[in-house]
Amino acid sequence: MTFTFRPLDPLKDAELLHAWVTHPKAAFWMMQDATLVDVERAYMEISADEHHHALLGLQDGEPAFLMEYYDPAHRELVGLYDPLPGDVGMHFLTPATDTPVHGFTRAVITAVMARLFADPANERVVVEPDIANTAVHALNAAVGFVAEREIQKPEKKALLSFCTREQFEKAVTA
Repeated sequence: MTFTFRPLDPLKDAELLHAWVTHPKAAFWMMQDATLVDVERAYMEISADEHHHALLGLQDGEPAFLMEYYDPAHRELVGLYDPLPGDVGMHFLTPATDTPVHGFTRAVITAVMARLFADPANERVVVEPDIANTAVHALNAAVGFVAEREIQKPEKKALLSFCTREQFEKAVTA
């Protein structure tokens, strides 16, 4: 599977995102009760934030998933671990579908990681998924993440995990 990326347009893409983030299968995104305006507002804030970015992943030119990346020294993990130069935080969301494609989500996380490591400034990817999200823990491990410890964020108990460029390359070429 080949994916491309484009910057998310908070207004143009809000309806699509709203459908994705409020679906019951996106419970770990924590926007289940969000209105369309809530989604527009949240992604307008990200769009205006120099430390947080949102991209749409496209498959054959059509939106297929959401990718966010952030500077953990300034967002999400401030005070919860000691960031290193070259750390970049990441979130991704694949929308619910009635016709799942085997291997799609793994292809998505692999593409997201490759996109992040395409920037030579990014040395290590940091994630903090909900401790209960075992499906994403398995995906993270498949692309090279190593869990470090549980952390308590304001909104959830999370599993702080890291993946270096070398760990990623080893995992996806094995």
